[in-house]
Amino acid sequence: MIDQLEYNTERDHLIIPEYGRHIQKMVDQVTEIEDREERNNMAKAIISVMGNLQPHLRDVPDFQHKLWDQLFIMSDFKLDVESPFGKPSKEELAERPEPLGYPQNFPKYRFYGNNIKRMIDVAVGWEKGEMRDALEYTIANHMKKCFLNWNKDTVEDDVIFDHLFELSKGDINLREKDETLRESEKLIRATKKAKAADHPVKKSKNYGRKKRY
Repeated sequence: MIDQLEYNTERDHLIIPEYGRHIQKMVDQVTEIEDREERNNMAKAIISVMGNLQPHLRDVPDFQHKLWDQLFIMSDFKLDVESPFGKPSKEELAERPEPLGYPQNFPKYRFYGNNIKRMIDVAVGWEKGEMRDALEYTIANHMKKCFLNWNKDTVEDDVIFDHLFELSKGDINLREKDETLRESEKLIRATKKAKAADHPVKKSKNYGRKKRY
């Protein structure tokens, strides 16, 4: 009886461990069946068992397609049966997706965020006038606020104007206008108030009472 015991170190590697060794053995046995019709019927039976073992996948689109792909993967793509979704290949499984491009257009000024660049592009598309001037100064004040969140020290308005000039490719130039942005202390104070509003502190019922030991 001891000689019939199996140890995990002596067993074959499980390709998809979530389904367990019994399902893997069933797949291996179906792969060796010579009769094609019997092999197809057994494959469908295994798909049903796999679906019962993974009930959370029933809400996933193309549930059956996923199970059939996993069946072929567990057979190391050696199983020859008629699948309603076709048979995948090792090349498709090993194919790596193309790297995603980082959405930041100006990594030099990441602390401003992408929304600032979108706002600048919108302002550049507007006709010059009071509405555009107001939007440009709103953007500049928001840039100053973002800068102070990244660097707690004070920042000169000329620095913000230079960055805005660079990000707008020279279309927005506030350096020549005799205007000033909001003071750093007011911007920092407004940021703290906004954070406090998002995370209000609940007062304890025992607040102000003496602690008894």
